[in-house]
Amino acid sequence: MKYYGVFDVGGSAIKYALMDETGQFIEKSSVPTPKEGLDTFLDTMVSLVKEFESSHKLTGIALSMPGAVGVQTGVIGGISAIPYIHGPNFKEILHARTGLPVEMENDANCAGLAEGWIGAAKDVQDFICIVIGTGIGGALVLNKKIRHGSNLHGGEFGFMIMEDYLDDQGKIWSELGATKALVIQAAKLKGVDPDSLDGKKVFELADNGDEEVQAVIEKFIKRIAVGIFNLQYAIDPEKILIGGAISQRTGLIDQINAALSDLKGKAHRLTVKVERCKFGNDSNLIGALYHFHQQQAK
Repeated sequence: MKYYGVFDVGGSAIKYALMDETGQFIEKSSVPTPKEGLDTFLDTMVSLVKEFESSHKLTGIALSMPGAVGVQTGVIGGISAIPYIHGPNFKEILHARTGLPVEMENDANCAGLAEGWIGAAKDVQDFICIVIGTGIGGALVLNKKIRHGSNLHGGEFGFMIMEDYLDDQGKIWSELGATKALVIQAAKLKGVDPDSLDGKKVFELADNGDEEVQAVIEKFIKRIAVGIFNLQYAIDPEKILIGGAISQRTGLIDQINAALSDLKGKAHRLTVKVERCKFGNDSNLIGALYHFHQQQAK
């Protein structure tokens, strides 16, 4: 059996795990993401790798990272909540300091790869994974491989324009159909600070009979459905999966599918239906390992 050190780097925490080649966890935990800078970050990563090596012989290191990850170059473009990761060549640096092969992929793409490997899309070749949270992101997987796009923006579904750009007031999908957007809309309606609400609290208001909030949620679900409908017709995948914390809301997937059914009408031939992602907080780790397998097999 082969073993791997796997890391999911986020703005507030680094999740890490010792995993075997089949995607099973031997151990896992997390540490705060260093604020001091790149040197402290690298020292932390190397220390964790050495800790794994004290009990298991590692075959490689797999990374899930934010930003526009250059899978081949080892350099991360774009922006994220961790400014110091943009620029250095992590594949070269970590390989030099550990002697191990290193592979890395964008975090949303890792979530999609996890579903395609041993998750809800393991039985299909082409699928879309949509992650709904502060914004809307995701992964486009064709023939079991991530489609990165010429500018590494494949899967950035949240930038789709959803309303007319009249007088430069157009809105993108992330500004209308993300959980943060729902919270902002509900807070404005109720005249409260958005920081006093979150997605769970908004749905609780609706569950307790607040008809105004119920109407906001209904429009929110329709906006999600419109984006999904457009993606189905543009790409025509075998499956569309929904992830993010809000996807665990009881009944939400059924509501989205009902809204999609309403959109279909008589002029459309495709049946558009979504499913919930199988994996939650572990998805990026699982997907990072699968990405390592794919890259090393080339």
